[in-house]
Amino acid sequence: MDFTLTDEQRMLDQTLSRLVADRVSFEQRRQMLDASRSGAGAELWQTFAELGLLHMPFAESVGGLGGDGTDLMIILQALGRGLVPQPYLFGLVMPGQLLALTANAEQRARWLAPLMEGEHQLALAWQEVAARYDAGRITTTARRENDHWRLTGQKTLVMNLDAAAATLVTAKLESGKLGLFAVPTGNTGVSGFDYRTMDEQSAGDLTLQDVELSDDHCLSEDAESALDEVLAIGRAGLCAQALGAMESACDQTLAYLKERKQFGQTLASFQALSHRMVDMHLHLEQSRSMTILAATSLSLSCEERDYRIAAAKAYCGESARFIAEQAIQLHGAMGMTDECHVASFARHLVMFDHYLGDTDFHLETVSDRLDAA
Repeated sequence: MDFTLTDEQRMLDQTLSRLVADRVSFEQRRQMLDASRSGAGAELWQTFAELGLLHMPFAESVGGLGGDGTDLMIILQALGRGLVPQPYLFGLVMPGQLLALTANAEQRARWLAPLMEGEHQLALAWQEVAARYDAGRITTTARRENDHWRLTGQKTLVMNLDAAAATLVTAKLESGKLGLFAVPTGNTGVSGFDYRTMDEQSAGDLTLQDVELSDDHCLSEDAESALDEVLAIGRAGLCAQALGAMESACDQTLAYLKERKQFGQTLASFQALSHRMVDMHLHLEQSRSMTILAATSLSLSCEERDYRIAAAKAYCGESARFIAEQAIQLHGAMGMTDECHVASFARHLVMFDHYLGDTDFHLETVSDRLDAA
């Protein structure tokens, strides 16, 4: 198969690579992570809006630019190379795609249009402690009362919760189906506990205590298939983001081996270390192939799509951890310090395996498919 990028896609990749190199240095990234000390993150998000990146992932029918899986892979791979701390996937793509699939015209005008213009961000709350990665095995409930809904339950690991104008929440309905609701931040009965993940991403736990919502906040009373599609998009996007981070980790490690000297020779001249560097690049290139597979599988049938993306996520999860561990070991003790940039990439690559299902979870999906065949 021909995986050559089109001229437009090459321009997109080059533009983003220059943007990340100019605007997300190690020091600038630190400032973005400290929102109270710098507004650089908001400025970068507006730059994304001006470049059309916030419209790119969405269909033209809802006001987007009609980007496909390859376009999303290019964007997230570039953001992953610089560990750009903007919630492009969790604050834009996933909640936005869920809105595009389920919301009516009025709801899209209220929540999706401002999202694509960069006026606000959103969050998606679907995970619960007891459910692990099973989107359907949840205890959050929504019951109908006259002309409104009441939601009760708890959600965990809600990415971008503290910056979201509203959170899309999944809940079990009395019919047994999966409902989807837009819960505005600050609504009565809503409370959150914000924290940072190990790789410094913003997350939080959400508690809903008898939250009252009007009908126009109910996006769907049967959102299971839409949520499955969005989770597939998210997993493919995560693979692309991790691929970019793996590229940077390999590049930084190779540069260190060529510069650092031991016994009067560069570390790169030692055969054992060179072999470990080769192993890192083998995992990187195989992950690149699996990421392309995931990105080009989004338009397939649900069963085939989920099988291929599960295989890609499982393999990339193993490769990400391997590259992270090797990068730290080849840097020596300094690889564990915050002053060494590769430490941030290593933390991100380790955490990547746990977002939207870990390696064991996705290997089980692949195994079930092979058993059925």
